[in-house]
Amino acid sequence: MTPIKLIIIITAIFFIGSMSSCMDKKTSVEQTIMNLDKAGWEAWKNNDGTWFEKNTTKNFTSISASGVGNKEQVINSTINDCKVDHYNLGEMEFQHLSDTSVVLTYIVDQEGVCGGVKLDSKIRVSAHYIKQNKQWLEELYIESKIE
Repeated sequence: MTPIKLIIIITAIFFIGSMSSCMDKKTSVEQTIMNLDKAGWEAWKNNDGTWFEKNTTKNFTSISASGVGNKEQVINSTINDCKVDHYNLGEMEFQHLSDTSVVLTYIVDQEGVCGGVKLDSKIRVSAHYIKQNKQWLEELYIESKIE
């Protein structure tokens, strides 16, 4: 085998190995965020504001048909205003904006009441997560009704 062929083979093996490592890292990040987001929905259903205290940024913002809310307002609403009968999260899709910024999108079927108002039965969700101090935190949550 010529030295050139050997160099090409070694380079190809290194390249394939590094691509696999990047894909593993991406999959790991997606699994972490998916589990985190699902836990947030379960906390909301169970009127548990501690998830939002621990897993959202200081400047967290939530945008929905009922308006724009900050972290404190979302925690208060979660604890006091919502009665969620059930929800179902659809297939989650990810957009990696950087090593520390990911957008998660999916569709939700839900039934319940918040603040005396019936929840929209089907919504599209976009959640932006950022990594701060080695922890993934939700920074922005946006939902829109699907007709």
